[in-house]
Amino acid sequence: MADYIQIPTPAGKFDALTAGPQDGRPVLLLHGFPEAAVEWSEQLAVLGGAECFAVAPDQRGYSPGVRPQQVSDYRMTELVDDVLAIAEHFGWDRFDLVGHDWGAVVAWTTAAAHPERIRTLTAVSIPHPDPFNAALREDEDQATRSAYIQEFRSSTAEKALLADNAKKLRRIYYPGVPEHHVDDYVQRLTEPGALTAALNWYRAARYNSREIGPVEVPTLYVWSTEDVAVGSTAALATADHVTGPYRFEMLEDVSHWIPEEAPDTFTRLLLQHLLAHQA
Repeated sequence: MADYIQIPTPAGKFDALTAGPQDGRPVLLLHGFPEAAVEWSEQLAVLGGAECFAVAPDQRGYSPGVRPQQVSDYRMTELVDDVLAIAEHFGWDRFDLVGHDWGAVVAWTTAAAHPERIRTLTAVSIPHPDPFNAALREDEDQATRSAYIQEFRSSTAEKALLADNAKKLRRIYYPGVPEHHVDDYVQRLTEPGALTAALNWYRAARYNSREIGPVEVPTLYVWSTEDVAVGSTAALATADHVTGPYRFEMLEDVSHWIPEEAPDTFTRLLLQHLLAHQA
């Protein structure tokens, strides 16, 4: 059973779930859109039982205590700073970093910019940002898969997603996300300002640098064949952008929501990765 805590940082207080002994191996898990820390419920339980200290925060905009109103406050530099601030709160010199969806983008960027702080990286669904951005420009399949991004950046996105009892928002989670998690996410995102904050991650992308460069830390990347948002072009090209030890795992017949749809398989891969890189 995960414990609920609040993590004070210069940006505000992050809500978070934790599991395991505080003197255990530190693991930080970053959720994606449109989710929350509860995405990692299965992984938290297993990591805590494996003598890790696992921390899953509700990220910027998702935590009510860190919900700035300006779009520019959701640029990648701010999101990476949040990761480091959370690590500083716990006194972590080095830690394992896990991210899914937008959380994976933050994790990739943090690992590229601060390799001395990251023991291992585990990225789920979203590939290294450099080949992904190249695929957006050059690969027709990926451009088609990512067409929704422009909709999310529009000024009418909130109204469209929340109309008719959040019908379009609920549709995003299918297939793959358990119904009780869907209800939790929708309830959170219907709170005043919450969905706008979450969508501002997409709207702030114009502030982000175009390339993050290679990642040198030991990396596990897990992608699934039925991911409607991410095609194989960037997934397969990610190997060329990791200079450290690299493992790529492709899950057949699994959708974008890997941590919740295939928790046993993914958690087994994560534990293998952590055990392979103890130093």
